[in-house]
Amino acid sequence: MAAGHSLEVDPARWQAGLEELLGRVAGRFGRVEPRRRARAFVLGLLSDLPRKNCWTIAEHAGNPSPDGMQHLLGRAVWDHDGVRDDLRAYLVEYLGDPEAVLVVDETGDLKKGVQSVGVQRQYTGTAGRIENAQVAVYLVYATDAGHGVIDRELYLPKGWINDPERLQAAGVPDQVGFATKPALAKAMLTRTLDAGVPAAWVTGDEVYGADPALRAELERRGIGYVLAVACDHPVLAAGDTYRADALLRRVPARAWQCVSAGRGAKGHRYYDWAFIRLDDGDPSPGGQAGQRWLLVRRNRTTRELAFYHCWTARPVSLATLVRVAGQRWRIEERFQTGKGLCGLDQHQVRRWRSWYRWTTLAMVAHAFLVVAAATEQTRHPPPSGLIGLTCNEVQHLFATLAASPAGDLGHRLHWSLWRRRHQARARTCHYQRQATQP
Repeated sequence: MAAGHSLEVDPARWQAGLEELLGRVAGRFGRVEPRRRARAFVLGLLSDLPRKNCWTIAEHAGNPSPDGMQHLLGRAVWDHDGVRDDLRAYLVEYLGDPEAVLVVDETGDLKKGVQSVGVQRQYTGTAGRIENAQVAVYLVYATDAGHGVIDRELYLPKGWINDPERLQAAGVPDQVGFATKPALAKAMLTRTLDAGVPAAWVTGDEVYGADPALRAELERRGIGYVLAVACDHPVLAAGDTYRADALLRRVPARAWQCVSAGRGAKGHRYYDWAFIRLDDGDPSPGGQAGQRWLLVRRNRTTRELAFYHCWTARPVSLATLVRVAGQRWRIEERFQTGKGLCGLDQHQVRRWRSWYRWTTLAMVAHAFLVVAAATEQTRHPPPSGLIGLTCNEVQHLFATLAASPAGDLGHRLHWSLWRRRHQARARTCHYQRQATQP
């Protein structure tokens, strides 16, 4: 039966699905040339190239040099924000659910040097410490059918904002000012909800849970949230302000319940949970009437605690709050697949526009994988003994069966010469620069 199921994989159907997605964004390109090049770029991102950058993608596409791909990212006329909007509509069409969860989080890409836009020494969860990195905030749309990245914003540290020459050199638009990560998340959520995307919840980590403006905006819109907060996060309960962990004394032993936060790669993620009512439905400053809760998670082995500030417009069960909290892991999965499969973090661009264009095209490639995996699960549910097709498996099969590289032996030899010639020029320039330094 498993062998019969494998025959259902149809590369032609996947190719048609990719062409459908690319057709949706085609109107965002001013000319046919950048539209065709964008198609080749996405195919390169979906390939099995060990490293994805303008050089390798251009060689994969059969181009004689990377100039065309670099032009696509830096100077060609096309609307990358419009592509983002079309991509969001595409994912919602296939995954849409009124109870969807919008997940916000940031990720860092470790970088060398100081010239790439937004790069400086800063904390990044990717490394778990302060490193030279570029940090961006992303928004994921998560439902039972699947989850995909629908928006992105690059974080510019204050050191960049206070350096006009550096901003100009990186092509940062004049209207861009300093924005905190919660402010970037709020802008993306506003954009998404204003577009009519169906969703009932927002979740995120402590960076976003600590921001009162973000929480108030979600309450104003009637969107529930389950946002992680630190143990010393101040919460208002019965008219007084307490540290989150100080409220644990109100939790009797019988109140803890073992509930799964969702399935992981190794099975259900079971934790002990309890929740504490924070008010009687009165609105907080700048917020709306509803129900506020402090949700507490306890690791069943280490006894480590985590806290979540929650708001709902209507009564919900503990299981519902836990389900939303568990969706936070979805964005980590998307970071892994986006980077590992579609080169989200492999760009070698330095300027503002190029970063947004690379990231948007990587999101397009990733959305194709998400929808292909989701539709295959619906069309051909896996038989006993098989898991369903994942994004990783779809990408591997698509790259093997459909996204084969262009070019013959002569093309490969041409690229070998091109790389060596370019590297020789670069080495000469480095030596000359070194010789002029005191």
